[in-house]
Amino acid sequence: MAVEVKIPSPGESITEVEIAEWLVESGDYVERDQTIAEIDSDKATLELAAEDAGAIELLVEEGETVEVGAVVAKIDTDAEAPEGSGSGADDKEEEKADDGDSDKGSDDKKAASSEKLKADDKSADKGSDQKAEENKSAKATPLAREMMNKNDVSAKQIQGSGSGGKITKNDVESFLSGGISTDAAQGWGGTREKRREKMSSLRRKVAERLVSVKNDTAMLTTFNEVDMKPIMDLRAKYKDKFKEEFGTSLGFMSFFTKAVTEALKAYPAVNGMIDGKEVIYHDYADVGIAVSSPKGLMVPVLRNAEQMALHEIESEIKRLARKARDGKITIDEMTGGTFTITNGGVFGSMLSTPIINPPQSAILGMHNIVDRPIAVDGKVEIRPVMYVALSYDHRIIDGKESVSFLYMIKEMLENPSKLVFSGKDPGEILLGL
Repeated sequence: MAVEVKIPSPGESITEVEIAEWLVESGDYVERDQTIAEIDSDKATLELAAEDAGAIELLVEEGETVEVGAVVAKIDTDAEAPEGSGSGADDKEEEKADDGDSDKGSDDKKAASSEKLKADDKSADKGSDQKAEENKSAKATPLAREMMNKNDVSAKQIQGSGSGGKITKNDVESFLSGGISTDAAQGWGGTREKRREKMSSLRRKVAERLVSVKNDTAMLTTFNEVDMKPIMDLRAKYKDKFKEEFGTSLGFMSFFTKAVTEALKAYPAVNGMIDGKEVIYHDYADVGIAVSSPKGLMVPVLRNAEQMALHEIESEIKRLARKARDGKITIDEMTGGTFTITNGGVFGSMLSTPIINPPQSAILGMHNIVDRPIAVDGKVEIRPVMYVALSYDHRIIDGKESVSFLYMIKEMLENPSKLVFSGKDPGEILLGL
């Protein structure tokens, strides 16, 4: 019986996908639930699994765009499984054979190992002889030539400083003390070739969205700096106990996410988005965390991040990031965000202007932490400082709101106790201010 393999619906609003890569070939025998292909939608890369076991016949080519529900392959379930396809009996027979021949295998391995060592020695001797032969005709002093042969160095690796480029004893000594092969210092390339590769559906969609943001929004960016010492001290003090208690590491992203959710509550326009002639305000914070994956940038979403504790934020970020990098994240896990955080600091970025993730109205950019001199109580001190950036849509967010929003995040990170009291100082709460 022939079973049709159809393209499942990756999610709402997606009507077509692209066959990114076939992981099997026509005629191969596939097992039930085996991954047979990777498919690209405009939001994510997904896996296509075999619905039954049998011989597969591919009906479309790699790179071809097909509609959701289209038949892309057929599986002949009447086909016989090839020998050694994974049955328990075969495994046991192999195990018995391995046990019976264990002594023989051990002797064979020893013999093979001995032969390999002899071959390696011969190869090494041959390489040394070749270098010695090259050094004979090289322009070098007798002492320099003797040193090169003794240390298995080729004259081609050394730049002579003597008259006419002659290699001297000092040249060899300098080379040996440097410990660097000139071969390793050579540049890449050398050819004039070029190649073309088709952009994936995901990459094309990302490119399209990025251009539309620049054209369709009034995007501006405001900057500030954060003294990270209070957060780093708190983290250093409790990170071991935190991991022991919750089973996850305490990073910086959880502090930033918590600060963002409190600031979004205070400045709801930053958490809103334009829909035609209306503005949608959200009474919750679904925070997207930008993650770099082998297939491109992905933004999984933390649902109701405003209700999460720090350990819940860390665990969820870790789970979603792993799924994104493994290509197993779902469309539902990447849709519906109200605000995004991106961290270019993990790649060494000092400062950037992040691009809004539409239809959202703002995005926070984190960067690397660098020791910088700053004024503290009238004195210059060296502190770990991070520059932060907020890109926002000026159509919905005024300058005062954007600057105040980012400053509130700065204040909470520099005074972590404010994270507990919705951005307020404990003294203000005590006094009812």
